[in-house]
Amino acid sequence: QAQLVESGGGLVQAGGSLRLSCVGSGRTFSSNIMAWFRQAPGQEREFVSAINWTGDKSSYADSVQGRFTISRDNAKNTVYLQMNGLKPEDTAIYYCAADLRQYSLTMYESDQEYHYWGQGIQVTVST
Repeated sequence: QAQLVESGGGLVQAGGSLRLSCVGSGRTFSSNIMAWFRQAPGQEREFVSAINWTGDKSSYADSVQGRFTISRDNAKNTVYLQMNGLKPEDTAIYYCAADLRQYSLTMYESDQEYHYWGQGIQVTVST
């Protein structure tokens, strides 16, 4: 059974950095667009970033543009999210997601377009 498992979350002070990892198992995700979403308490899940299957194209929410960087290592079936300059408003549960349409050219920002999800990992940014 295919799974996505996130790691690397935790508590960090404002201005600090964290690197999230998402490891896939049970199948390869090397031909799929991968994305990160987040959900803060009392809020809807929101798009953070997505990366195409070759890793040479990415997209970001305006709120994280210039601070976060998404990347992937298909040999390791892993996607990363490097988060720098963290702010208290970045506090949320972060989810990794996979779009199972192979070789898709569209990086969707709607969570309805993603088919596999990790369990989520907490990121807390203190002031």
